[in-house]
Amino acid sequence: MEQFKDSVYKLIVETSTNLPPDVRRAVVKARQNENAGTRSALSLATIAQNIEMAETNVSPICQDTGMPTFEVHTPVGANQIEMKKAIREAIELATKNGKLRSNSVDSLTGENSGTNLGPGTPVIHFDQWEKDDIEVKLILKGGGCENKNIQYSLPAEIEGLGKAGRDLDGIRKCIMHSVYQAQGQGCSAGFIGVGIGGDRTSGYALAKEQLFRKVDDVNPNPDLAKMEAYIMEKANELGIGTMGFGGETTLLGCKIGSMNRLPASFYVSVAYNCWAFRRQGALIDAQTGEIKEWLYKDGEAVNLHAGVQQPAQQEERREVVLQYPISEEQIRSLKVGDVVIINGLMHTGRDAFHKYMMDHDCPIDLNGGVIYHCGPVMLKDDSGEWHVKAAGPTTSIREEPYQADIMKKFGIRVVIGKGGMGPKTLKGLQEHGGVYLNAIGGAAQYYADCVKKVEGVDYMEFGLPEAMWHLQVEGFAAIVTMDSHGNSLHADVEKSSLEKLSQHAEVVFK
Repeated sequence: MEQFKDSVYKLIVETSTNLPPDVRRAVVKARQNENAGTRSALSLATIAQNIEMAETNVSPICQDTGMPTFEVHTPVGANQIEMKKAIREAIELATKNGKLRSNSVDSLTGENSGTNLGPGTPVIHFDQWEKDDIEVKLILKGGGCENKNIQYSLPAEIEGLGKAGRDLDGIRKCIMHSVYQAQGQGCSAGFIGVGIGGDRTSGYALAKEQLFRKVDDVNPNPDLAKMEAYIMEKANELGIGTMGFGGETTLLGCKIGSMNRLPASFYVSVAYNCWAFRRQGALIDAQTGEIKEWLYKDGEAVNLHAGVQQPAQQEERREVVLQYPISEEQIRSLKVGDVVIINGLMHTGRDAFHKYMMDHDCPIDLNGGVIYHCGPVMLKDDSGEWHVKAAGPTTSIREEPYQADIMKKFGIRVVIGKGGMGPKTLKGLQEHGGVYLNAIGGAAQYYADCVKKVEGVDYMEFGLPEAMWHLQVEGFAAIVTMDSHGNSLHADVEKSSLEKLSQHAEVVFK
């Protein structure tokens, strides 16, 4: 069992730090299809760089290592109690070593266990099979894309597409809308797993199970194979693009499964997964506990830069360097599309921070400062010094109820995150002279490399991801997507993609 625990630990590390070849090929295809020099092309280039850095550094691809979900097939007679114990010990060790972020939070108190262990975490599903080996599959699905999961109950009236009935065409409308509603908040370009039928819970479970399929497989059901191909073609015509910046690739994979349902119920459940599609599996010898075979490795070394268009002429793009303290005049000079380079001090702040700051004073002066929506992976060395192991942005829309008020209260000039924010924040940016910068979601190694020193930390009682980290950065690049003049790239892309979605309202899928 000790060797089995070691094998599970290796599986966790491999899943967190090294994207499998089929996912890499999907990223390469997206890069090849994207118009050179665009915001989406630049984002995909950063994504490719981040994938390589994570593999080299053996560090998390994305700082949000999600809810570890295991699917385990065991021979008849295997001791599942001991296996579950070994898996939990491997999870705790991986968290301690910075391969996973501590993500298990008490839903009532908000307390982080610090170990990724607690009621319901990790998720472990056992199933017996008539084989001699153990099969363990793992998916690490982050909270940002988990929040974009969606379930439809047919018949329904669907935004932009009209009536959706209990048939293949109704299913088509649900899936198309699921891609539209995710926008860039789920770190597009993404992958979706779809579950047709079942009940409320089994439908979602079926949808997530589809994500264990290989990207390039073909559905054995002809109708579903046709549907998958259709969705891949039409979803990429919506123009949402990488990070929601607009572009040619919005979806990297679509996998659909179905199961029986009750006569009165017809659910279509969609599990949305970001580009950082972290799933891996291993076949383990039941006698020795050693890994015999990796399930998602085919021996191909994928060149992430192969066949990528190079712009004939470098697109003129304004680049502005900002350093704390930042003036209102500097912010008012920025406009959507500008690239901003942050040097100097910035501070992380997520859900707990924003809620708390509504009624409390801040321990440091934020006037003219930068808030980064980020829950980093942090490790302390033997001397007691903190180091950033992964530091990509989290989804900003969760802070929409607070952000404008917090900016006004503390004089914050720059907010950095991913996926954009809503009308309340946009109005706040106009009134108080602020700007929203969209960093590249999932690029946790790329941004961790920009952190030159951890100056300190406050609110450790919120847990490591929710604490307020004070970071000295250099060359931290992000794109202005909401400016102080009332312009929002996110609102523009959402509007244009809804118009394109509506063009599919009268199409009938048979």
